[in-house]
Amino acid sequence: MRTLLCTLGFTLALLAAAPAHAQFANRSLGVSLGYMDFNDTRGLDNSMFVGIDASLYIENGFEVVSLSKITFPRDTTSRDQKRVVGLAPSIGIRYLLMEESIRPYVGSDLSYLVVFKNNVSNFVGIGPNAGVDFFVSDSVSIGARAQYNFYIALNEETQNTLTLSLGAAAYF
Repeated sequence: MRTLLCTLGFTLALLAAAPAHAQFANRSLGVSLGYMDFNDTRGLDNSMFVGIDASLYIENGFEVVSLSKITFPRDTTSRDQKRVVGLAPSIGIRYLLMEESIRPYVGSDLSYLVVFKNNVSNFVGIGPNAGVDFFVSDSVSIGARAQYNFYIALNEETQNTLTLSLGAAAYF
């Protein structure tokens, strides 16, 4: 009788228990290393960059993302082709095609490019991006990203850049 009561009590407890809900980490902060192909934008050569990226999950697979890059391309218009400083912060939105441990995404960014040479060059850009993140633990991911930007500036032709990067992010 005692075994029957214990079994019945255990069964009722299992049936009455609420389903488990995993806590979804909706913010991330990471670093990335990449390559920018400037396509001779204002005489800039191709260059590597270091970036800091962040994301905030909104809802239904959408995230607000930011990637700020610093790069040191060569200025091909100067005689000595010295290195210059380029800063390229961006903000955008992306849609996660899957929300599992592998997360492919597509998105679009609004970006700004400022290049410090003898004179300062400013560009505003927009462009699509795509990438994939692989979670190596519950809160750490590594990923790859490709982005194509169209930059405009007053009294300038439309410029474009291709950016490829690898990164790691911590979710919290």
